[in-house]
Amino acid sequence: MANKGQFEVYAIRYAERNARTRADSFIFDDHRSEPHGMDYFIWLVRNDQHTFLVDTGYDSREAANRGRPVLIDPPAALSAIGVDPAQIDGIIVTHLHYDHAGGLAHFAGKRIHMQAAEMAYATGPCMCYDAMRAPFTADHVCEAVQRLYSGLVTFHQGDAEIVPGLTVHLIGGHSKGLQSVRVETAHGPVVLASDAAHYYENYEFRKPFPIVADVPEMLRGFDRLRVLAGEGGTIVPGHDPLVRERFPAVFENSGVDVRRLDGSGSGR
Repeated sequence: MANKGQFEVYAIRYAERNARTRADSFIFDDHRSEPHGMDYFIWLVRNDQHTFLVDTGYDSREAANRGRPVLIDPPAALSAIGVDPAQIDGIIVTHLHYDHAGGLAHFAGKRIHMQAAEMAYATGPCMCYDAMRAPFTADHVCEAVQRLYSGLVTFHQGDAEIVPGLTVHLIGGHSKGLQSVRVETAHGPVVLASDAAHYYENYEFRKPFPIVADVPEMLRGFDRLRVLAGEGGTIVPGHDPLVRERFPAVFENSGVDVRRLDGSGSGR
């Protein structure tokens, strides 16, 4: 287990969607009709003192409603690698889209960390428009509001430290309150971009993703990810199947696809 202030970081794949094209991933692209798959992850961040979950994914009920099957429900994936929800200190919600906050109800009683701008956006006048509310599911947003009224939401406004070595950073763009997560590890910082960059190509070539609340914010966010990573840091996009090629598989006997992101070799 990593030492205080230095974390282990894991990407846990719980779903995939391969019936997509590059037009679904990039506003500007020269090969729009070519197939372009998508993976869905949650992220586990832990050391000797703390265990945090970054996003909750969505569950089989939401999968049925949207026609997007899951490979495994995220709580079951965590159980398979020996993580008891009771061990989780809190949940960092990068944004309230269905595939990132769709499992909040499965982690009852857990404090959630989110940007105040995201709650305002998901419950505000922009949701009057079908195109803007499409990535949200009302039940998930209501779960966040219920958590708020139970005293279990910590709002952040911009950059904030959750615990030493773990910080959140308001990016916006894809959703008005989207935040990315910076994690200090023994091998340098790991920046969990979440949907600030769905794919490596988004930020490497400054190609916006089509689901977007603010295009200039998204473009500035690509630059911010590089600043957060600094020299020698690692940026991990939110949905890129290349994550499975670039990082080693761990917990291979669990039946769950887990990748270790902090450069420390095999998991336990």
